[in-house]
Amino acid sequence: MPAPIQKLLKIDGSTGEGGGQIIRTALSLSMLTGMPIEIINIRAGRAKPGLMRQHLVCLQASQVISDAAVTGAHLGSTAFSFSPSTIKSGDYTFDIGSAGSTSLVLQTLLPALLFANTDERTKSTVTIKGGTHNPLAPTTDFLTGVFVPALAKLGMQVNIDLQQAGFAPIGGGSIKATIAPFLRRANTPPFKLTERGELVNINLVASVLNLEYDICKRELASAQAALIESGIDKALITTQSHKLHGIGEGNTCYAQVTHTVDEPPTHKTGTQKPHQEMFTLLGEKRSSAENMGSRLAGLVKRYLFNTHALVDEYLTDQLLLPLASSGGGEFSSRMISGHTETQAWLIEQFLPVQIIFDTIDNEKTLVKINA
Repeated sequence: MPAPIQKLLKIDGSTGEGGGQIIRTALSLSMLTGMPIEIINIRAGRAKPGLMRQHLVCLQASQVISDAAVTGAHLGSTAFSFSPSTIKSGDYTFDIGSAGSTSLVLQTLLPALLFANTDERTKSTVTIKGGTHNPLAPTTDFLTGVFVPALAKLGMQVNIDLQQAGFAPIGGGSIKATIAPFLRRANTPPFKLTERGELVNINLVASVLNLEYDICKRELASAQAALIESGIDKALITTQSHKLHGIGEGNTCYAQVTHTVDEPPTHKTGTQKPHQEMFTLLGEKRSSAENMGSRLAGLVKRYLFNTHALVDEYLTDQLLLPLASSGGGEFSSRMISGHTETQAWLIEQFLPVQIIFDTIDNEKTLVKINA
């Protein structure tokens, strides 16, 4: 018996912030649901409207893993149609051909490969070449240190390996993700991350690619001094520095902040795993290492002292789709961005879920995904 024909969903790409996020999320949800889509007015309000190389690779890669029928797949295109077939697990390699974000391409494909209709022991690998540390996109560090641990709380098994670092404008980086098909267990408790417990650790990390190693030491010393001056116990702060491998030049520093969680575990492991947040800066030629460290400490202090929420802005945006596709849940968020509102609106166009933002006070919003 042939599968029922899905109704075409038309999406205005200028909705909300009108950026590449609509393209990526719509492709993910189209593959997940089998619903064909047509997107018009792609990036209509931007200086260069239409598909840029990174967006085109998202579309082409989605076409490959879901055997989709596609029209309008070319640079500068302001509209395309996408009609997926069956998601195929496998070993894939995609090259952006620029410093475009490997993280954003991976996040487009990840939901589909997690729900590929294969034996749960059949894993997929995805190698993506391009930029690994991009402005306005999650870095590979963020994916491995924050996003993947959050997915693990849902029972999703993803591993991401930084094979080679790539910074703008050259790129040349590479990541490899290994993804196990996700099977939701009937007795899994609902996902809940609302109550922040004790501060466990602030891990300050600075890395350079083909630049002076001294930059790392100065960034870390500046960040650590600013945090201690604000009253944070020095014993809670650890530091690490790295020399990255790759072509081109670059610098990044980040702080990974770990708290306990005052709630029952989402899986029957006996204890609730800690929660990590990460705050990242990319080096700028006009900004000293000392200034970078001070700015990084400022991001950490804003999270620690200005909110009681567990989840910060960027992870809030990225958690909505995994939760909506795996049974729902709730978590506390520091802020709801325009990005997040657009993401919620788009998810509700595809899935029978309700996403609610319940502002508790100026310091915390409760995000509920009812599936």
